[in-house]
Amino acid sequence: MTTVLVAGTLTGYKLYRDTFGMFHVGQSDDDLDKKRPVNATGAINVLLVGSDTRAGDNKKYGQHMQDGGERTDTIMLLHIAPNRDGATLVSFPRDSMVLIPECRDVKTKAVVAPHLGMINSAFSTGGMICTRRTIETLTQIPIDHYVKVDFTGFKNIVNALGGIEICLPKDVNDKKAKLVLSKGKHIVKGETALAYVRARYALGDGGDISRIERQQVFISQVVKKATNSGLLTDLPKLQKFIAATADSVTMDNKLNGDALIQIAMSASKLSAKGFKGTKVPWEPYVADKNRVQWKQPAADNLFAGIRGDVEVTASPSPAATASGGTTPAAPKVTEPEQVKVQVFNGTNTAGKGKEVAEALAAEGFRVVGVGNALKSDGTDQPATMIRYTGQGWDQAKILSGKLQGEVKPETGKLAAGPVNPFTSEKTPAKPGRVAGPIIQLVVGADWKGVKIPLQVGDDAVTSETDICKG
Repeated sequence: MTTVLVAGTLTGYKLYRDTFGMFHVGQSDDDLDKKRPVNATGAINVLLVGSDTRAGDNKKYGQHMQDGGERTDTIMLLHIAPNRDGATLVSFPRDSMVLIPECRDVKTKAVVAPHLGMINSAFSTGGMICTRRTIETLTQIPIDHYVKVDFTGFKNIVNALGGIEICLPKDVNDKKAKLVLSKGKHIVKGETALAYVRARYALGDGGDISRIERQQVFISQVVKKATNSGLLTDLPKLQKFIAATADSVTMDNKLNGDALIQIAMSASKLSAKGFKGTKVPWEPYVADKNRVQWKQPAADNLFAGIRGDVEVTASPSPAATASGGTTPAAPKVTEPEQVKVQVFNGTNTAGKGKEVAEALAAEGFRVVGVGNALKSDGTDQPATMIRYTGQGWDQAKILSGKLQGEVKPETGKLAAGPVNPFTSEKTPAKPGRVAGPIIQLVVGADWKGVKIPLQVGDDAVTSETDICKG
């Protein structure tokens, strides 16, 4: 739905202006949002939630559950790259046991204290705001917008696209999911499409994990059909699509017409080929094997890759800039392997220097020493700093570009304290000497981390994934 809206507004600006009022709108934040992560990368992160509400047209899926409120049937994060040529869809297993932060109860408005629970309970307790806050708190990924779609909305979206092709590995007769289909390929719509993506038993093992990849393969086909069909350029068809789906879709109040137009204007390079789907790395929950927990450090590495997905633009050296705009010589240093670094812990957090040194070594930097560099009064350095001497601009710029948050290199020696030689325990250094000056990094209280490449693994779902596998 988000893909269609983003792409469709390029050709349907006036149309969308006229029909935007059809969508339901919810608050994007509340009084408990005191310190949210800031999006400084240029990427766009949209939280996508499938609601299992039984209200209204959805009561046929369990009228006895109407008084139980809403729960999340599906939780996903759509990450659109800074240069808009790729999108990564991350699924969060709804059986995940996580720490849910402080939220307001949607019914009583009372504040619910932080507690351990299944991730989908954040929605039943505190709605979209609590779900968004939970994902932000756990991942530190800034969520720009959210979109919620219920069962009826999902069916309407699939129907408006003319159905989606699926492929079954065997005959299915699942009375619980109300899915009866023969082995092979089918074009599914409406109830059949919904039953296919929700089925847990005939096409899975009863858990949420087995159906996630099936859902992502289905979404990849939705993306492919929406971007390859005439829907996005046929204004009458687009108007019918919006009219058919809007009543079952809720967006945050910041995702207005202007915001969508801005997104769409920058997303012209986005295509089905740029889509990748993955899930949060997981393992069985220790206290209950019917639940899952996020596997570390793999989960945090995935989140760090999304947080650090920044389009880096090369900058001329200070000397070249000051010389009147002459074209600078091509840098001789282009890779982390060519950069020697000393890491100084400027905080009172024990082991922080070694932790950062290991992270830099994993990205290829030749870390040659670790030391401490607190302020003279023993307090934390407030800001992270990079210093270089002589011809070290190219090396310093490579280091700066690999850090989350902006850290501008400066000339001059920064730390003079004792430095202990460093050898990585996890990443063996490549053989051979590294020429050039040593760059000094002081980790301050504002340290945000080392950028980790956004990698989704060999099992990621793409537009080329075989819909018949599994």
